[in-house]
Amino acid sequence: MSEIATMPKVRGKLTPNAPLAPLVWFKSGGSAEWLFEPADTDDLTGFLSELDPRVPVMALGLGSNLIVRDGGVSGVVVRLGKAFAKIDRLDETTLRCAGGASGILVSSTARDAGIAGLEFLRGIPGTVGGFVRMNGGAYGREVSDILVSARLVLRSGEVVEWPLDHLGYTYRHSEVPQGAVVVEALFRGTPGDPEAIGAEMDAIARAREESQPLRSRTGGSTFKNPPGHKAWALVDAAGCRGLTIGGAQVSEKHCNFLLNLGSATSAEIEELGEEVRRRVEAKTHINLEWEIQRVGTQ
Repeated sequence: MSEIATMPKVRGKLTPNAPLAPLVWFKSGGSAEWLFEPADTDDLTGFLSELDPRVPVMALGLGSNLIVRDGGVSGVVVRLGKAFAKIDRLDETTLRCAGGASGILVSSTARDAGIAGLEFLRGIPGTVGGFVRMNGGAYGREVSDILVSARLVLRSGEVVEWPLDHLGYTYRHSEVPQGAVVVEALFRGTPGDPEAIGAEMDAIARAREESQPLRSRTGGSTFKNPPGHKAWALVDAAGCRGLTIGGAQVSEKHCNFLLNLGSATSAEIEELGEEVRRRVEAKTHINLEWEIQRVGTQ
């Protein structure tokens, strides 16, 4: 951990040595040197503009696709709370969504407004900030299909509005800079029937419930799908279904999910993922890439 002598004054909540395990789905890992929950965007911009530029900053959403290593995270972790969960309808097909709004809230708001095309967000367990950053996707669609623009607070505290083509989207990746926080996004769909949209969302929810270990301590989809392949099928073919290291296990229900059986350290979870990657490489000569973000020190 670094030594931060003084911190800027804030209106939100600034907590030293804040445990992160309760805030992430795996329920494992160390603490943040500082956890900052800003009162609003002005609070965030003021804080970042005054913070020593050498101090690292990381945004945290719902913690659904994240391994926080056991040594914790240096610098400042920014978490957008309820003040950043607002959604406004701009016109017949466009929603302005704050960075802390969940995929469920965005898709439900779109349904109620008769906006189709955002149903897949029902299947992404994260916030607007997280799935804009990583071009989150599910069920054949991804954020780049619906995004108009995103509003970012850069590490310097500068606020910028980036159109879709400036985000450099590829599969589960964007050019959102290190230390930047996504505070807002415009999503555009097409006119639709709320009842039909709701039925599609219900079908997505059922499919997730049936195929994924949603009630477990997990991190969601672990590896990116290589071109022409499904990651889960490669993991299964390599004999990794149910594989365990310490308290970590490859899910038997969906083997592109890793589980914390209750007492796993983040080191065990990450080691299990690396062992899966080794076995898949040996079996198929395909190098699986992590989709889960891994942050902090061992």
